[in-house]
Formats: sequence, structure tokens, C-alpha cells
Amino acid sequence: MTVIATREGFWRGMRACVPLIIGLLPFGLVVGVVAQSKGLSMFETALMSAIVFAGTAQILALETWQEAAPVLPATVAALAVNLRFALMGPSLAPWFDAMRGWRRWLSVAAVVDHAWALSLAEMRNGRHDAMFYLGAAFGLWAPWMVSTVIGHAMGSVVALPPGHPLFFAAPACLIALLVPVWRGAGIDILPWAVAAATSLLVTPMLPIPALAVVIGAVSGSLVGAWRDTAGGRA
Repeated sequence: MTVIATREGFWRGMRACVPLIIGLLPFGLVVGVVAQSKGLSMFETALMSAIVFAGTAQILALETWQEAAPVLPATVAALAVNLRFALMGPSLAPWFDAMRGWRRWLSVAAVVDHAWALSLAEMRNGRHDAMFYLGAAFGLWAPWMVSTVIGHAMGSVVALPPGHPLFFAAPACLIALLVPVWRGAGIDILPWAVAAATSLLVTPMLPIPALAVVIGAVSGSLVGAWRDTAGGRA
């Protein structure tokens, strides 16, 4: 596999992420609204979005936010839900290894679900332009920043009640990410079903529900690895 890194790949990545921005915007609005309700300033909200760039982690951290910021619980919760990147990162390693200098470090810093899913589909289609990932990540980062700032402004004038449909934006956005990586029931149904069932089963038993994401992901990965071995196919 020959990996390249071109400007054309960067722009193709930006174009590929456009449909996902539609689902990303309400997710960002939710983060902004919650941040405002927790007392963060607009600058603090924008800075958090710029540096963290992980909607699920931001939601988890904000949901545990109190008057005296609970740094340790918020950090543990964010770490738990972001451990999935330890599984996602190796799949992008061939692309990251092909880049040098700021391009590599910026790509690593901008690892996010949406760009990962698009890049994985790109790899499976036989295209290996590493700048595609950076283009997709940047194409998502900019609207994310804008939407969280708008959400913060909305939060100062509109109080959304618990259970408002806008709060479903986060899980809806993550569910939509499954579409480009789905390879058919014969390949993916077993590990995906195991991951989902395991997550639902262990959630009530865990002190930090976010850990269910990691446990489910690891369980599904193990089942997929077992299936792909000679023993699993027997």
C-alpha cells in the first residue's frame, strides 16, 4: 500500500465531510447550550471546543460540572469515553506515519469519530491520500466551533427543558457514523450486535456509565477478531 499526501486529498476530505456537518451542527448547539447553563463564558466554551474537539467528552464533562469544578470525575469520564480512540488510532497509523512535521501532529490532535469513519471508508475504497483525513477533520472543526458558540448565545435566551429533541443530536450523530463503515450483515452484524448488547448489559453495573462504551467496543472487537481467525471461521 502506497500512501501519499496531496492538496487534492485535503480538499476531497473537506468535501466529503459536508453531509455530516448537517448532523454536527445541532450536536454543537447542545454543547454550547449546556456550557452556558453550567456558567462557562462564550470564550471558555469556544476554547474548550477548539482544544478538546470531542462532543461526547465535552457533554460528559459538562454534565458533571458543579460550582467547584470536579476535575477528577470529569477527567475520568472523558478518558473513559475517549478510550475508543485507542482502537481507532491504529487503523489510521499508516496515514499518520506517511506524514511529517505539523501535518502529522495536527492530524493526531484532530482525531474525531466523523473524520475517522470517512477515512476508513476511503481506505476500503482503495484510496490512500493521508491529507484526506486532515481535510475532513478541519472541515468538521470549523463548523463545530461556530455551532458551539451559537449554542452558547442561544442558551442565554432560551432554556431547553430536559428531554428536548435537540439533545438527541449527540446520539443521532454517532449513530449516523455507522453508515459509511457498514460492510453488510454477513461481515458486521455479529461484532456490532455483541458490542451493543454488552454495552446495554453492563451500563447499570458501572459507577461511570461511559465505561460501557469502552467495554462494548472491546467486546465487539474481540468477537470480530475471533471471527476473522481460522478458528472463528471453522
